[in-house]
Amino acid sequence: MHDNRSLVEHRLKRVLEERITPAIYPESVPLTGSIWVAPGEPVPVAEGLAAPREPVAVGDRWGAPWGTSWLTVAGTVPAAWAGRTVEAIIDLGFDKNMPGFQCEGLVYRPDGSPVKGLNPRNQWVRVVDRAAGGEDVLLHVEAASNPVILDYHPFLPTLLGEKETAGDEPQYRLEKLELAVFDETVWNLVADLEVLGELMAELPEDSARRYEIVQAVERALDAVDLQNVNATAAAARERLAEVLAKPAVPSAHKISAVGHAHIDSAWLWPLRETVRKVARTTANMTNLLDSEPEFIYTMSQAAQYDFIKTHRPEVYEKVKKAVADGRFVPAGGMWVESDTNMPGSEAMARQFVHGKRFFLDEFGVENDEAWLPDTFGFAGGLPQIIKAAGSKWLLTQKISWSQVNKFPHHTFLWEGIDGTRIFTHFPPIDTYNCSMKGSEIAHAARNFKDKGRASVSLAPTGWGDGGGGTTREMVAKARRMKDLEGSAKVAWEKPADFFAKAEAEYKNPPVWVGELYLELHRATLTSQAGTKQGNRWSEQLLREAELWAATAAVRNGFEYPYAALDRIWKTVLLHQFHDILPGSSIAWVHREAEKTYKAVADELEKVVWDALGELAGKGDREVVFNAAPHGRWEIPAGGARIVIAEPDVRVAPTAREGGGFVLDNGVVRAEIDGRGLLVSVVDVESGRETLVPGSPANLLQIHPDFPNMWDAWDVDEFYRNTVTDLTEVDELQALSGGVRVTRSFGASRVVQRLSLAPGSKRLDITTEVDWHETEKFLKLAFPLDVHADRYASETQFGHIFRPTHTNTSWEAAKFEACNHKFVHFEEPGWGVALISASTYGHDVTRTVRADGGTTTTARISLLRAPRFPDPETDQGKHSFHHSLVPGASIGDAVREGYALPTTSRGVEGGERDVAPLFTIDDDAVVASAIKLADDRSGDVILRVYESHGGRASARVTPGFGFSGFEICDLLERPITREGVSVATDNDGLRLDLRPFQLVTLRFARTTGSEA
Repeated sequence: MHDNRSLVEHRLKRVLEERITPAIYPESVPLTGSIWVAPGEPVPVAEGLAAPREPVAVGDRWGAPWGTSWLTVAGTVPAAWAGRTVEAIIDLGFDKNMPGFQCEGLVYRPDGSPVKGLNPRNQWVRVVDRAAGGEDVLLHVEAASNPVILDYHPFLPTLLGEKETAGDEPQYRLEKLELAVFDETVWNLVADLEVLGELMAELPEDSARRYEIVQAVERALDAVDLQNVNATAAAARERLAEVLAKPAVPSAHKISAVGHAHIDSAWLWPLRETVRKVARTTANMTNLLDSEPEFIYTMSQAAQYDFIKTHRPEVYEKVKKAVADGRFVPAGGMWVESDTNMPGSEAMARQFVHGKRFFLDEFGVENDEAWLPDTFGFAGGLPQIIKAAGSKWLLTQKISWSQVNKFPHHTFLWEGIDGTRIFTHFPPIDTYNCSMKGSEIAHAARNFKDKGRASVSLAPTGWGDGGGGTTREMVAKARRMKDLEGSAKVAWEKPADFFAKAEAEYKNPPVWVGELYLELHRATLTSQAGTKQGNRWSEQLLREAELWAATAAVRNGFEYPYAALDRIWKTVLLHQFHDILPGSSIAWVHREAEKTYKAVADELEKVVWDALGELAGKGDREVVFNAAPHGRWEIPAGGARIVIAEPDVRVAPTAREGGGFVLDNGVVRAEIDGRGLLVSVVDVESGRETLVPGSPANLLQIHPDFPNMWDAWDVDEFYRNTVTDLTEVDELQALSGGVRVTRSFGASRVVQRLSLAPGSKRLDITTEVDWHETEKFLKLAFPLDVHADRYASETQFGHIFRPTHTNTSWEAAKFEACNHKFVHFEEPGWGVALISASTYGHDVTRTVRADGGTTTTARISLLRAPRFPDPETDQGKHSFHHSLVPGASIGDAVREGYALPTTSRGVEGGERDVAPLFTIDDDAVVASAIKLADDRSGDVILRVYESHGGRASARVTPGFGFSGFEICDLLERPITREGVSVATDNDGLRLDLRPFQLVTLRFARTTGSEA
């Protein structure tokens, strides 16, 4: 058998590109154009439609960066085209193949109804299926001239990411405004040939099927008259019919195609542009659903539905109808596809609360799946949160990007820190932007690691990131691969149908325990420190606002701000999207986020102070409120007491022999040498030294930071090869409450303050940096005299253990990791914790000293200075708060982790102490939320979790009368008590919890029972 495949491939490629594909539109006439340029930000649709126009023609330049132009095209269908299909072709100047990363448009009819989006893979607009001839054509296009930013590879700095610096030069040139005849036969021939050509390229060399396809393609090409493709296309298709009709073998891999457009809620565009991206894509998809009966489309991120509901109601109506028809499927049940490493416990829970509730309220849809294709790794607490939200499945894709270790499964059970298991699928197609190429389909089948035990996988299909969605060409190719010999079987399915099928088929899938760590994008734990601090402080203020507003509502009849808290939560959750909170968006996004977080803080502070004012009453004595979930300074958790003096008095330093200062409160003794470095931290009770002799702590270290790719996203391990210890001191000064250290380096300056409170184990360190470095990484190092092969790192509703060693490539790859409020290191009987108020990234290394001791060095990641996509990342002033806690148990770490960022607030009032709404008698059981029920019933919600990683038995005593309680899911809906050990106990209840177990309790108040 003579194999002439390569010759046929070359012939097929040229004939398709140069003759057959151009013949899809055999005849065309020009459309006339006119344009209006909006003077600033996008305008309402009605205003854009009504605005005056000026003439514009093909070849004219248009579109300043981030501008909006309203283009009108007009023409008449020639009489000679009667009986033929006619489309408008509008090329705005698309110079790249990828939709979503350049200019885009949304087409409207004269009555303001949306038609579809325009992008490089969707330049057509159907005018009439069967023309009568003489029809007038009038279409309006809201055209967005978004700049090409990603094209700056290898990611050179660009000013295009900020509207104020992007300039006003037109970026695009109108390329085509035409009416054209659409030849569906030729279009189908293209699909036939592409599917067979791509399949042919994937089949083995000695395959009879490949040879059969080669022969059929040759016969088809022979049948095409290159001078008259349209007249001969049908004959060419006939020569392919037999080979396209051969069914797949029964054992062929099955792919559930899910129409999809992973639209980043912000990234290389601002949030306001995402509103329009969603409108363009959903208009495209509802248009495609109308013409393709087997097609199913899915979209996640409730926030994006809310975008179009609020800003593009005419598009939203089409979406609502398609959802009601079962063709447009809300997926995921989260407010956005958030980062899952950095959001705090309650924030991660509220992603599901607000996402699922939106889909239930708007569409009556209950999501069973979490949908996170592009998130940068998954925290170990997530399985329990998914289950507590009433869901049971997870889809993601990004783990396939890991640089070192290939994940061993595609379908498996993921076990979280509490033992909850979630049925999880990683599509073996290795993309969330599948375009139905034969190479993608073949890769999915070959790559599937669970073959022999499972036979189905999922393929998210459509252009994403910047939007676009599935195209009619993808649908056509999927139709041909529905049952085609040599190919996997492809069928459009809803995510829930896929998961139900996959779970039923795979009876005993493998189990993966612990976090799903992405061996890439590790620097997102540090980039854009201001955004991360805004998130952490917003989470803290939301917790306080709910707590004090609920307490004041129960105690004083305070008006609980349901609507405001709902709106603010959604704002904070939106900014946890996986390119905003991780710091990988353009400058515009992060500057806007900074303003948003300030507005959030101002509004929440008012809620807090208003509630505290109600609780404190009238008088001239100070009432101090403690929002932390543990008591401190004789103030109960969630309560307040009248005080005579401020409890937080700092310990004054004394001179140290040899230079420097000593801070000693009788619990901790810390020595700071003449360089301003910690050289000794002694836990007085045990007499144990925390630090390694000769290895100073609180040591600032700076590294060059120029990753191989993805500047804001990545830090590569070789960054450690070069380090500079910042030991030079400009000033070392004793203050009444601590020691201040001032240093200069490069173009930057840092001021640190070290202090101890009376009776506290916590050595507090405030680091203020005026940062003006470029492509540098700043760390804060603590060499600890602790022999530990693992350490605890706080995550949602608990903590995860990570190794300090690098026995395997899996451990070595975790050279930068995430923690929330603490990391904790422990030998039997003694431990030490590092507490963080607002940083996430850190690294831990372990070395053996000459004296045989072990040094475990923990380093906190403070700042980076990448130049893409924001060339001014982190430039300016920052303030960080950390604590070193010697002699700390894991319980101490939890307690101090909550205490450090929690503000104790003093209010002038003095009528009375304020009793907490709930008293919990076991510190291991932490109240993560105390609030009123979202349904405005007046019921009180208490969410608790076991925080130490062991068994806990706690008595929970409400500080108000209640007629009963229920165990609920995160959406505050009653669930069975299976798996929850709870019993009434006089005026309270006894709650027995497993390690890290999460429980939500709902209490029905009795009237007139406020204490």
